[in-house]
Amino acid sequence: MELHLPATPRRFEMFIDGCSVSGPSSADIVRQSPAHGVPVSVYQSGTAREVDAAVAAARRAFDHGDWPRVGGAGRAAVLLRAATLIREHREELAIVETLESGKPITQSRGEVENAAGMWEYAAGVARVLHGDSFNNLDGGLFGIVVREPIGVVGIITPWNFPFFILAERLPFVLAAGCTAVLKPSEFTSGTTVMMAGLLKTAGLPDGVVNVVTGYGDPAGQAITEHRDVDMVSFTGSTAVGRSTLIASARNIKKVGLELGGKNPQLVFADADLDAAADGVLFGVCFNAGQCCVSGSRLLAERSIAGPLADRIVELARKVRVGDPLEENTQVGAIVNEKQMGRILGYIEQGQQAGARLLCGGARRPGTGLFVEPTVFSGVEEGMSIATDEIFGPVLCIQPFDTFEEGLALANRTQYGLSATVWTSNLDTAIRASREVKAGRVWVNTTITGGPEMPIGGFKQSGIGRETGLYGVDEYTEIKSVQIQLGGRQRWVRE
Repeated sequence: MELHLPATPRRFEMFIDGCSVSGPSSADIVRQSPAHGVPVSVYQSGTAREVDAAVAAARRAFDHGDWPRVGGAGRAAVLLRAATLIREHREELAIVETLESGKPITQSRGEVENAAGMWEYAAGVARVLHGDSFNNLDGGLFGIVVREPIGVVGIITPWNFPFFILAERLPFVLAAGCTAVLKPSEFTSGTTVMMAGLLKTAGLPDGVVNVVTGYGDPAGQAITEHRDVDMVSFTGSTAVGRSTLIASARNIKKVGLELGGKNPQLVFADADLDAAADGVLFGVCFNAGQCCVSGSRLLAERSIAGPLADRIVELARKVRVGDPLEENTQVGAIVNEKQMGRILGYIEQGQQAGARLLCGGARRPGTGLFVEPTVFSGVEEGMSIATDEIFGPVLCIQPFDTFEEGLALANRTQYGLSATVWTSNLDTAIRASREVKAGRVWVNTTITGGPEMPIGGFKQSGIGRETGLYGVDEYTEIKSVQIQLGGRQRWVRE
C-alpha cells in the first residue's frame, strides 16, 4: 500500500476528565515531518492551568472513583480491550507515529504491535498482583503485607518511542490501580492523545487517564512539582532527569527515571563476526540511533577489531536511509534540526580529536533530516564521541586485549543502561553478563525482548524498573498490617 502525506495537518486536543479540551489557541505547536518538511500535526501548548485541571481529575478519580477499588479482573478486562483497540487502529497509529517522529513505517507498525502486547501482559499482572502473610509472629500476631496503588502518577515521555515507551508504563500504572496525567513530547504527542481516546472506548472511567500536551516548561515542570501528584515517571536525558529529581523534592514524591546511555557492544574473538557485524550495525542504526539503549560503543578484541570494522563498513553502505513512508526504508529521519546539529557537531569533534572516519559522517542532501550511518575507529577514551550520548547513528570502535580490559572499558562510563555481548563461549557470556554494570544485557543479539522482562538502568541511567512483574511494583506502596489474635496482654496491671 502506497502511503501519502496528509493534505492538511491533523489537530490534536488535550484530554482531561474524559473529554477533549482546548487550550490557548494562540500557543499552538505545529509539528513538521522531519523527513518531509511539511506540517503534519498541531497540538496545544498546555500550561500550569491545564496541568492543575488534569491533576484534579486524576485526584478525584483516585480518591473517590471506582478504578482503584475495582478488582484485578475488572482492570484486566479494560486493559485487554485496550490492546484489541490498539491492533484495530494499528495502521492509523503507525502512520501518525512515522509522520511525527520520522521513523520507518515498518518500524512504527512493529512498535504498535509490541505495545499491544504490553497492554495484554499488564492485564495479566493486574490479576496476579498480591501481597504476603506471616503466620509465625510472636505474641499471637498475624501479619499481612499488602500492595496498594501509589496514587496519581505523572508520566512524562520522550519523542523517540512515544507510543511504545508509553506502553511500557501506562498499562502497569493502571494495572496497579493508579490514575495518571500524561505529558508527551511536544514533537510527538499525537499517538498519546489517540491512546487516551481508545482507553475511553475500552471503558476506562473518566479522569483515570488525562493528557496535557505542550512543552517541558511549563507543563512538565508543573507535573513534577505538583503537590497532588504522588509519583513521576520520566524518560529522557540524564540532565533533565536530574532536574526532575530535584523538582520532586518539593513534596518528597517517588520518582522513576529511565535516562541516557552510552552502551557497549563487547565482541570477543570467538564470536560469529558476520552475525556480530550485522547486530552491531542494527544496534547503532535502529531508530536512526535515537535510542537510549543504542549500542554506540563497539569494544572489540584486538585480533578481530580490523576485520569486524571492515564487515560493518561494508554493511553500512547497504543500509537503506530515506523516506520513512516507503516500505523498504530501514533508517528514517532525525527528529529535528537541533538534534541533527548535535549529531553533526559530535562527528566534527571526533574528526578534530583524531578519530578515523571509516564511513558516513555527513547529512544526506535533499529534503529531510537524514544522517548517514557513521563509523569511527582510532577512538580514545577521552574523546567526546567515546563518552557522550550522541543519540544518532554514530559508532565508535575501541579495541581491547583481555577479558578484564574489555569489561573495565565497558564499565568506565557514568551510564549503565544496556550492554551487548557477542561470543560463542558460554563461560565468557555468563561471566561478562555478571560483571558488566547495566540494567539490560543481550548475548548474541541486541535491542530485543518482551513485556515479561524488566527494564531500567544502573548508575546515572536511571532509578527503578519498568515492565515485567517488577514494573507494576513501581506503582504500588507496601503496607504491613499486624492483627492481634486472642487477647492482648495488658500493659497496666491491677
